[in-house]
This record gives sequence, structure tokens and C-alpha cells, in this order.
Amino acid sequence: MRRAPTILHLDMDAFYASAEQAAKPSLRGKPVVVGGIGPRGVVSTASYEARVFGVRSAMPTAQARRLCPNAAYLTPRFTLYRQVSDQVMELLHALSPLVEPLSLDEAFVDLEAGGIAADTAAVRAVGERLRRDIRRTTGLTGSVGLAGAKMLAKIASEQAKPDGLVVIAPGSERELLGPMTVRTLPGVGPATAETLRRAGIHTVAETAEAGEAELVRLLGKAHGTGLYAMALGRDERPVVAERDAKSISVEDTFDVDLTDRTRVRSEVMRLADRCVERLRAAGRSGRTVVIKVRNYDFSTLTRSETLRGPTDDPGVVREAAARLLDLVDTTGGVRLLGVGVTGLADFTQEDLFAQLATEKAAAEEAAERERRVAAEAAREAADEPERPRRWLPGLDVVHDEHGAGWVQGSGVGRVTVRFEQPWSGPGRVRTFPVDDPALRPGDPLPLVGGPPGGEPEGSGGPGGPSARPPAPQSPAPQSSDPATLPNSVSARAASEPGTGPETESGAGMSSR
Repeated sequence: MRRAPTILHLDMDAFYASAEQAAKPSLRGKPVVVGGIGPRGVVSTASYEARVFGVRSAMPTAQARRLCPNAAYLTPRFTLYRQVSDQVMELLHALSPLVEPLSLDEAFVDLEAGGIAADTAAVRAVGERLRRDIRRTTGLTGSVGLAGAKMLAKIASEQAKPDGLVVIAPGSERELLGPMTVRTLPGVGPATAETLRRAGIHTVAETAEAGEAELVRLLGKAHGTGLYAMALGRDERPVVAERDAKSISVEDTFDVDLTDRTRVRSEVMRLADRCVERLRAAGRSGRTVVIKVRNYDFSTLTRSETLRGPTDDPGVVREAAARLLDLVDTTGGVRLLGVGVTGLADFTQEDLFAQLATEKAAAEEAAERERRVAAEAAREAADEPERPRRWLPGLDVVHDEHGAGWVQGSGVGRVTVRFEQPWSGPGRVRTFPVDDPALRPGDPLPLVGGPPGGEPEGSGGPGGPSARPPAPQSPAPQSSDPATLPNSVSARAASEPGTGPETESGAGMSSR
């Protein structure tokens, strides 16, 4: 436990939804839900305006639609989120060489390793500057927690949401933690919380009062000892710059259960290829191939096979996944499939026998696939119109006449597009046939800065060619004399919601 709050935890505010609001002026200040939009989709992130209606992350999208039917439901755009995340992580690395990313929008930073003075005022100034830099660079807001331990820094950033900063002063940890629910502590999930509840333990203070011996009796030695230390505010975990991945996997949930065995097999092969792409992108290889099958009744099966050596050969992984699939009965219907690789290594040990077999099979399959494609193309050219494109809500598009925009919705052979850019006002809506040759997928636009010269590219958005982007806005003023909260020091941005692309919608709300 450190004597100064030199561990920083950053958590971007409603990251995916906030990025969509910054990119789409017509959605600012309105409920936005990002995630799977199909009947079996799950919410990834909800804007603060949507959270007022009870929408939360990991909630089924169907339930979210019942709670908030007027929200904008958008498909995730991970290309944009990774671009913004890279900008934020670059700012964090400028503070310290010890940065531990937890996800695209969350990370720990060891300020001591960056040479920051072990002083409350100094680290608070760094946190405030970081928030200003994030707003200026990305147009989004993040909440910052500062404390002498990782657990406490994360709790502080949670208290700071949205768009705030909280410092937990050394010596105040137990007083701060005491009244909080036991679920606040890391490692306490529903099962552990229920075990503690049956023992009459509901808060962190009651957990500490129960004593280490009682917690060990209830939860086992490792879990009980660790939980007791955290209830006292002790957390000696260091900030680790690189977290070594233990596995790489991909999975898909299907809107309609798959009952055709050939279709199931083809989906597993496709997932195996995607998994190997991720494996190679990470510069890794793996020794154990795993498949995951969730049936129509939600029962989930996993099967694994360990190879003779690590590999990143797509043929080897596909062959192993196919063998594993043969061990699973899928006749009742499959709602989810996944393929993963574990036992990761930084080298490969080619299995020559498997490689020869798979190369031959791959060649035969490729030849067969070419014959099928040629036959299908000939049939479609003779008998059927071109298959319409699939335009998902929220995705970027470009029209030859109207410029850049995003898909609002599609159906019955039509697609509706709103033409606007992050630096414009709310744009006009137009509808096209789904196979309009002038309409094509686009790339994400930068959230701040705008195009060179100040005019939106292909300006078919609000106001037509003469429309001008709004004047750049300076970051919201920061309080130089933040209010003091019990056991913490807090500062909030003084911006008003809805004033432009650099404003976090719902910044005045207290719920996350």
C-alpha cells in the first residue's frame, strides 16, 4: 500500500456510445445503445441518456428495446473505437512507462514510475491535465481515480463518473470502503456475495469485522485471505505493463438456430480462420484448439484437442476444429459457435504430417469452392437479380453525390442514410435502394479536427455544399478549487451538456 495516491485508473465514459454521439451530431443528447441489434443481441454500451431508462451493459437488446424503444440502436464500429483508444493510450504512455490496459477504454497507470512527485496535489494536477488532453484529442470524456492501490483507484474512478476525478487520500481507505456493498471488492461475484449474505455479511466493514479466519472458513484459504486484505484496503498488486494473453478465441451468436450440419461445419471453419488471423496478428501460436457449442436450450459444450506443438497454421486449426465438431451432436439446433486456441507461445512447431494432409484437403476444398462459386455465379446471372447488400444501423457509408453519412436503417429493399459529419450539425436523411451503385461502405471520420480547409468532404450533409462546420470549441473549464468529498477529493467538468462534439452527454448525471 503506497503512502501517496500515485496509481491512476482511467475509465472512458460510456465509451462506445459516447464515440457514436460525437460522430453523429443528430444523436447528441439522445439515448444511444451500441451492441448486437438482432433478436439475440446483447448491449455493449448504453449512453447515459439510455441508462435513465434502465438500459445497462450485458443486457439483452430485446429487453433494452422494451425499456427504451426510442433509443438509437447501432452496430459497434470497432475500427473507430480502436483509433480513439490508441490516442488515449498514447496520452497515458506519455505519463509513465507502466501502463496496464484492461480494455479499449480502461487502464491503470503507475505515476511513480513516470517520475511524478508522490504528492496528492501533484498527482491530482496530472489527472486533471490528462482529462483535458483526452477531451482535446478525442472529443470524449474520461473519469479518473487516484489512490495508493489498484483496487482503490478503480473504486475512485467509479465514484468520479461521469467526467470527473476523485482522489482517495491515504489513511481514509477503511472509512471510505466501510459502508460499501461487498460486491465492490474485486473477486466478489454473485456466488461469493450470496455465501457472505447467508453468513450475515453485506458490507465491506462487516467483511473486515468477520475476520480472516471466518472468511477462510466460508470461502477457502486463498479467496478468504485475499478478500480480508482488500476489506482492510490492502492491495499490493503492481501495475503490469504487459498482460500476457492466455488464449485467443472468436465466437458468433446466430439469429436463427443452425440445424443443417453442413452449415454448422462451414461456420466452424470460418471461425477457425478468424481465430488464426487474430493469433497471427498477435504474433503468437497455440498448442490447444478448443471449440464451443451452445445448443438451442442454452446448454453449452466445449471440446479441446492438444497438438504436438504450437502452430499458427490455419489448416491445422481447421482440421482440429473439424475433428472436435464430429464429437458434438448439433441436430437439435445451435445458437452459438466459437473456436479458440490456448497454450500460447511465441514460436511454431510445424506438424509435417498434419500439414501435408491439410494442404491436400485445402487444395481439394478450394477447387470445389471455385466450382461452386462459378456455378452459382452463372445461375444468378441467368435467373436471379444481384443479392442486395446488408446495411447495418450505425455503419459508415459514402454516396457519390451526397458524401459521407451513416446508416439509420434498412429493410424492404431500401436503406435510409443520414448525411452528417462530426464537425457538422444534424444532417439530412435520404433513402436509396439497397443496391444503389452510388452508395458504398465508408471509413470512420475523425471525431475532432474536421477535414482540411474546414469543409466536409462531399458536402451533401446539412445545408448542402455551402454548410460550414461549427467553430472549434475550447475544452470545458476545469475547476481549480474542487469540492472536497468525504474521504476523497473530487473535481467535475463545468461544461453544459449538448454544446458540441467535445461535450459528454449527460455529464451532470450521477449514475454510471
